Order: sequence, then structure tokens, then C-alpha cells
Amino acid sequence: MAINILILGAGWTSTFLIPLCDERSLTYATTTRDGRNSTIPFQFDPNSEDLEPYKILPDAATLLITFPIQTTGASERLVKLYTASRGKNDGTNTNTRFIQLGSTGVWDGRKAQADTTAQRDQHKWYDRHSPIAAFSLRGAAESELLSLSPEFPTTVLNLAGLWGNSRSMRKFVGKVAPTKEALKNKGSLHMIHGLDVARAILAVHAEFSKAQGQRWIVTDGRVYDWWDLASAWGTSYVPHSDELLRNQSSNAAFNSEGVEDRGPHAGWVGELMEEFGVRALPRNVEALGRAFDSRDFWSTFELSPIKARLD
Repeated sequence: MAINILILGAGWTSTFLIPLCDERSLTYATTTRDGRNSTIPFQFDPNSEDLEPYKILPDAATLLITFPIQTTGASERLVKLYTASRGKNDGTNTNTRFIQLGSTGVWDGRKAQADTTAQRDQHKWYDRHSPIAAFSLRGAAESELLSLSPEFPTTVLNLAGLWGNSRSMRKFVGKVAPTKEALKNKGSLHMIHGLDVARAILAVHAEFSKAQGQRWIVTDGRVYDWWDLASAWGTSYVPHSDELLRNQSSNAAFNSEGVEDRGPHAGWVGELMEEFGVRALPRNVEALGRAFDSRDFWSTFELSPIKARLD
């Protein structure tokens, strides 16, 4: 008897998906490379035609691929080897549906092209029908997967930045903008909480016909401004003495007046607003560079994100 969902790669996403499956009484199995924590040992080799590693995997109504694929032919190889391992040597489908978790980074050609400004400014708004970056290996592999439909039902969920549990964007302000100059060049940020990722996956599982053969953008429906976030959050400095930290109930650093010190970011943002004539935050999309429109996914599956605003 087939399980509902087979999760290839029991990583961060599974920490949200598994509890939701339990809550909804859905059966599932997970894999890791070494089979730790009672998972199925499975390691995907993008260049291998060996059927044996797939035979240990259970039959599943939906197979979720959580790891990125960037090798030409590998997406098709995974789908067809899994299908063939079910005992159908003629290569036909066994009614398994395949979901690939992707990234909105496939619309970002800045890492692949020298003319970064032209690529970044080519479109201000992106939706799921916008052309992906021409040189995105990950995007090409996703397109290869989608081309297998309808014979092999497939879909791709291109996720925004992930947050939830131990993942917090507050921790990254100092890394993303260690200097005023670095902060000056920061524009938009798009995020999605792990719980909403899990809800999106199960929505597709329940109504796969709506998703089949298509690419989707999944964000929380907001466009965040790095200046706005950096100004509000800042980053705590490391004091010369640990005494002050030991006397506080939180891990934040405090100045001599007992006020939390969030570092220089709020001041930098104020200076940048003056320099660029920004009257209030967040800035508009024209100033942020690019913005993702994920309304199509949420309206198609009659859902709304429940975790937003990075709270």
C-alpha cells in the first residue's frame, strides 16, 4: 500500500511538514544520506543510471524532492528511475506525482551575468510566468522536470527565503550589511515561513491537478525592505565585558542607560534616507529592484499565508 508522501531529503522543511502530516493523518516516509533517525538511507547520484538505490523507497502518491538539482538530465533520471523501480520496466508512470522545491533565485541572473544592473532591472515585478534567468542551472533542471508532464505529473514550488524555528533573519543583519556601503546596495527581501511551506506542499498534494506541469512562486505575499528591517532590528555589538550581559534577562547587549544597543544600522539607514531622498520606509518597488507576486498560488489553492511579517 502506497504512503501519501515520500520526502527525499529530511532536512529543515520536514520539521514543519512531518507534524502537519501527523495532524492531518497523512502517511509519509523520509530519507537521509546515512539513514539517521530511522529514515531511509538514500543518496541521489545525478549521473547514475543505477536502479538499485531506488528499490528501497516505498510507493508514494506524492514524491517531494527537497534538494536542488543542477545537472542536465538528472531530474528526468530521478523520476524515471523511481518509476522503473516500482516494477514497471516499460517506463510508464505509476501515478506518483513529483514536487520539486525550488528557489526564487532562478529569476536572479546576477550570479550568472556580468551585466548585473541590466539583469536586475529587466523586470520590477516577477510572477510565475516571468522568464527565469537564462543561465540558471537549477532553473533549467526544474524546467526539465516540468517537461515530463503530463506523462509524469510534476510541479515546481519556487520558494522565497525560508524562516521559522531557529532560522531568523534578525541574525543575518550584521552579515548582510556589515557596512553602510553594503547596506546601501540592499533592496528587497522575500520570505516564507516553514509552516506555510508545509501547507503549500500539502495543498498541492491534495489537488495536484491544479499544479501539474506548472511552476509556482511561493512567498508570504510581502516585499520587505532591507533598510526597513536593518533600521528596526540592527545588530547587537559584543561588549568589552560580559558582566552587562549576565545582568540582563535576554541575550541582547545594553548600553549604560539600560537601552538595548542595536548597533549602527539605524543611524546608517537615516543617513541613506537623507542621501537618496527617501521620506519613509519601506521604499517603493522601483527603489527595491525586484518584487515577486505569489498571489496566483494562494488564490489557486484557496489559501492565505498564516505566518507573515517575520514576527
